[in-house]
Amino acid sequence: MNEAEIDFAVLGRGLQRRWPWILGTALLLGAGVFLWSRSQPSVYEASASLLASNTQTQEGNLGTALVKAPPLPEGAVAQALQSVQVMDALLTRLKASEAVAVPERQRLVENLTKEMRQGKLRTVILTSQLEITGNGIYTISARARTAAAAQALANLSADSLLVWDRGRALENVRRAQAGYRAQLAQVDDQLKVGFQGVERQTLIARRASIQGNLTQVQLLEDSLAGVLSPLSTAVEPLAPVAPKPVRNGVLAGLLGLLLATGVVALLIAVDRTVRSEEDLLALRVPTLAVFPRVRQRDVLLSGIVRAARQAGLYEAVGFLRVNLLSALSHKTHPVIMITSTAPGEGKSSVTATLADGLASSGQRVLIIDADLRRGTQAEVWRSYDEGGQWHQLTGQGGVRGTSEALANPHNVQVIRVEENVDMLPAGPGMHDSLSVFNQADIAGALALWRQKYDLVLIDSAPLLALADGLVLGAHADAVLMVTEYGRTNVQSVRSALRRAERSGLNILGFVINKSEVREGGGYGYSYSYAPKAGAGRF
Repeated sequence: MNEAEIDFAVLGRGLQRRWPWILGTALLLGAGVFLWSRSQPSVYEASASLLASNTQTQEGNLGTALVKAPPLPEGAVAQALQSVQVMDALLTRLKASEAVAVPERQRLVENLTKEMRQGKLRTVILTSQLEITGNGIYTISARARTAAAAQALANLSADSLLVWDRGRALENVRRAQAGYRAQLAQVDDQLKVGFQGVERQTLIARRASIQGNLTQVQLLEDSLAGVLSPLSTAVEPLAPVAPKPVRNGVLAGLLGLLLATGVVALLIAVDRTVRSEEDLLALRVPTLAVFPRVRQRDVLLSGIVRAARQAGLYEAVGFLRVNLLSALSHKTHPVIMITSTAPGEGKSSVTATLADGLASSGQRVLIIDADLRRGTQAEVWRSYDEGGQWHQLTGQGGVRGTSEALANPHNVQVIRVEENVDMLPAGPGMHDSLSVFNQADIAGALALWRQKYDLVLIDSAPLLALADGLVLGAHADAVLMVTEYGRTNVQSVRSALRRAERSGLNILGFVINKSEVREGGGYGYSYSYAPKAGAGRF
């Protein structure tokens, strides 16, 4: 399996584990938007329609003096609706409208004024369905918080556009009027000069013709309507168009589902920590047990051993004990080193609880605290039982710490921490711990001590922190690696395994410690893997 396939598999498992959180986020967002939408005021929409006819026709017998309003270019009506001429007329009409309640009228005036200054209308919207010739239909939609206000605003907007378009058409008429009046004034001036005979009669006939044309233009002024004409007026809507709580809630929920899935996928891709046995499958080393998280308060009050019993770790420890004994059934007095990738992952707690589980089944266990820089077994068992008694492991008198015991393995004392469990503490912390292991006869010491116990558990320093575990692990029958749920990085585990393999350590399996029960997948009990060369048989 290549790296891309492993990543997709881990991503899928991570999403599957976190689906309650993803679904909960989507539901919470959807419910929030639903409730917010329900709290918003209702919005009604009404629409009025205008017919656009850009066909040019000649009106009356005015010749070239009068031409119908020029065709409207594309987008001209939309621009006109936002212009000062149209909007000022609309606001004036709206302020005088009795069909709109005063509070809503004030709100609409404020909104329209603000939108006009911003250059983007939202309260009144224009849409069009035009042919290539420019003929077609314009629809003016208006929104308000009452049905009557929406109807009135749509009709007033349509009327304002009609007035603007009619004004365009009347411009030619007014220009014609001005031209004819100028001609009349000129003829009158000529008549005052005192022309006689034929010339005067000609001027009088010309004046009569001009006066007739002016009269026709004045009569035409009230009939011209420009390019736009009314098609349908707005009617009062029966139901609001917004808000739509159900639709908004569903859309928000779907968006929340996508966002939560994306965020979780990103976190999984960035944070490749151990959270289940499946996360470690690619390393081809089995997970022998999954230990649930113990409440910190119980650990402080009772110590890890008693807290583990009260928290129900008996089943998890039982699985680990059965796995270990089955894997090492061909070994007599086996020595098992327990380590981790980094400090704080719980290897000492796992060692203590495992020893307690083995002892409860009648097996004699020796714990060797070989983490010489920061040994913790003495503190673990002191919190559990203050009544431990020292007794001879070998010889007479002798030493009471791991570093001194390795130098003098024939005269060693251990402390009885509970029935069937003896412990050799690390002693005072030391920085040059590796030199102790390099100079000691570890194989000889272990061969001497293991004869009195069914199992020997070595609590070693983390593999990525110090080289001590690599030296010790070479003399152990098997190595158990502890990983912490949600903290230990898979890449760190891979690096630790690589170091262990180069040093010839027999990695028996993993323990996932401090697992969240709500996401846990039970306790590991799997032997279905292909063992590496040198690995213990199952």
